[in-house]
Amino acid sequence: MADTPATISRAPGALPLLGHAVPLLRDPLSFLRSLPQHGDLVAIRIGPHPALVLGDPHLLHQVLVNDKAFDKGGPLYERIGEFIGNGLISCPHSEHRRQRRLVQPAFHPALLPGYARTMTVQFAEAVSTWREGQVIDVLHETQQLASKALIATLFGNGPDPASRDLLACDTATLVASAYRQAIQPSWANALPTPANLRCRRAVGRIRATITAYVSEQRGRGDAGPMLSTLLGARDNEGDGQGLSDAECVDQATAFFLAGTETTAVVLAWAMHLLATHPHLERELRREAGRASDTADPRQLPLTRAVITETLRLYPPVWLSMRTTTTDTPLGGHHVQAGTTVVLSPYLIQHRPDLYPDPELFDPGRWTGTTRPAPPRDAFVPFGAGARKCIGDQFALAETVLALAAIVNRWHLETPGRAAFRAPRPLTILQPRGLRLRVTTPAATTLTPDQQPRRKDGHDGQSECGTAALLSPYVVA
Repeated sequence: MADTPATISRAPGALPLLGHAVPLLRDPLSFLRSLPQHGDLVAIRIGPHPALVLGDPHLLHQVLVNDKAFDKGGPLYERIGEFIGNGLISCPHSEHRRQRRLVQPAFHPALLPGYARTMTVQFAEAVSTWREGQVIDVLHETQQLASKALIATLFGNGPDPASRDLLACDTATLVASAYRQAIQPSWANALPTPANLRCRRAVGRIRATITAYVSEQRGRGDAGPMLSTLLGARDNEGDGQGLSDAECVDQATAFFLAGTETTAVVLAWAMHLLATHPHLERELRREAGRASDTADPRQLPLTRAVITETLRLYPPVWLSMRTTTTDTPLGGHHVQAGTTVVLSPYLIQHRPDLYPDPELFDPGRWTGTTRPAPPRDAFVPFGAGARKCIGDQFALAETVLALAAIVNRWHLETPGRAAFRAPRPLTILQPRGLRLRVTTPAATTLTPDQQPRRKDGHDGQSECGTAALLSPYVVA
């Protein structure tokens, strides 16, 4: 492999021992956006460890599709592996093909319509419990929606409600901890600080809850499609063996945590965007009303465009890492084995040369009404290649159907100027302190079963009007 004389640019501001930990912890999104001015491949330091940040979509695609040379690894995946075990999300390349073969049947396209019908029932029941004028904690509500839908479709009965609530709490602890522990020095993670102790206790409880649940379902034999697949799968292309109990626990833990948090965050961001753009919310409500089958996401193209644009602006997995397994060329440079490579969908999807007005919320990018389609390699919220998210179509259907169920019944509005704060880039890109008020839609006729119950317990009927069509779908 020929070396090149080119020198990789280094990001300024690294501190002894800490490297770029300070900007990565204090304001990582601004730090990432500053890197392209130094080149498409920029050297940084995460604590004392060197790393390369990719700012070019073609380089990002090269790394994602060559998962043998660029394997899962780096400080972030070391922490994630400690938390969720050696499942499909965190396992090395050498184990990935086998694990994916065993899990894939649970996400067969033929199962998606049935999943969608189950989700639609769950979403309708959940949003019917909201009350006229109620100010909701958006992320909490979307976490509840996502976890209930995930359990109903993939895990059967699931853990009992008390265990689910504890799982949600412990999941939030891990989301807050993994990124911080990946960036700060390893000695700091070993200290018995309150944050570190909370994290260790959360990991222990999550593993114990999922282990007990898997054991119970194996004995009862009435698990949902996902767990049934894990328990009964056999690798006919390999050794003919299935997953051990420990491997089932790893997979179930990974899918429960990742499937709940990422979906909840995308849905929360979409609700925020609609609350600040009521004309678009009205158009989505009309689309849901026109759909002959609201359990079919294909009949909700504008809703899907809103979710897609939300994923561009706020990709939940905004940063990930790989480790080179061999000396390899990358962007005209010779990269040595063992190098940490940092990937950021957020950085790529906010490049102004790829997305004009990148901070503008514009669903028309995906409907063809306002702009040409973005380059294919420039939209990677689910990754690419063999390690692309196995549940990407499941997640898209889930968020589209959930958003349709919400706007079909409720109007969303901000309760005050403090309703939104800047994104909080933990392991998942979360909104902070997001609260919205839900009220009866004023521009849509609701059927009696759709009518929200007022605080006084009476049902209300609202007059309807016809709003102008939103064309093109550009909202500032």
